[in-house]
Amino acid sequence: MRRMPAEWERQQCVLMSFPHEKTDWAENGLNEALSPFIRIAQAIAYGQAVYIICKDKNKIASMFCSPRNLTFIEIPTNDTWIRDYGYISVFENNEKKLLDFTFDGWGGKFEASLDNSVNSALHQKGYMGITPLEKIDFVLEGGSVESDGEGTILTTTQCLCNTNRNGGLSKEAVEVKLKTYLGANRILWLDHGYLAGDDTDSHVDTLARFVNKETIAYVKCDNKEDEHYDALKKMEMQLKTFRTSEGKPYTLVPLPMTNAIYTQAGDRLPATYANFLICITALIYPTYGDKHDKIVHEIFKGLFPKKEIIPINCLKLIEQGGSLHCSTMQVVY
Repeated sequence: MRRMPAEWERQQCVLMSFPHEKTDWAENGLNEALSPFIRIAQAIAYGQAVYIICKDKNKIASMFCSPRNLTFIEIPTNDTWIRDYGYISVFENNEKKLLDFTFDGWGGKFEASLDNSVNSALHQKGYMGITPLEKIDFVLEGGSVESDGEGTILTTTQCLCNTNRNGGLSKEAVEVKLKTYLGANRILWLDHGYLAGDDTDSHVDTLARFVNKETIAYVKCDNKEDEHYDALKKMEMQLKTFRTSEGKPYTLVPLPMTNAIYTQAGDRLPATYANFLICITALIYPTYGDKHDKIVHEIFKGLFPKKEIIPINCLKLIEQGGSLHCSTMQVVY
């Protein structure tokens, strides 16, 4: 019997993977890119362990004021978005197991062979102790699934049923996989919603997130002139039809869209407040130098009254298509 824990459950550590000169960040201000990664790691390390995968551990360690709760591990990587290639934790008969799904660069968009080897390398180095590792020949990214810890998985059709993932399986076929590997007993499918500039084919962690087993925070667009308005409105209407495992409507908490943020070339960037990280003692969320940053801060204070609410400017991260949650992956106890 398997169960995928919720993000708010006990955590052994949070994994991060830092930029280096052989990643795409090298062409987009590597030193500037390191700043948000350092701030995120420090914010997490105030309350728990952080394992930082990097190319040169001495160089990265020297950038921190204190090594408290930080472990630096040299493993080759292609990119920094460890949410999508890091371990997915499950419990099997109440014993922790780490799952190593196949990562193919979001449907073959980017080279990912090194990223796809990180979990095995980290396990072989002994950082996960005696926790068993199961390698799975199925493409699944951590940012594409949300768990309430009690058998409900929230995900999107656009990603998990995409022809660039596993040949484009049907919902029914994907559900069999999620029930087998993650112990899901029901799947909530979002059929609408996207972010311009997103390479993930609508990962759920950019759109809608479990806050607890009865509450979902989601991105809401109020600007009818925004290109996202129709799709996100349809997503909102679908969320209203979802029911908890007890048959009750979910408490839905809207998170505002940022004002449109563009590259110098005029391409829109995928800024989203849904890409927050639930830690043991803190809720860490991305900001974008936007007027909605403070509004979201108050929303998170209401949702997580017992946690410290920590904002991190993630404008640099979205230049490469990801944000705060994408750059982290929790490993549970």
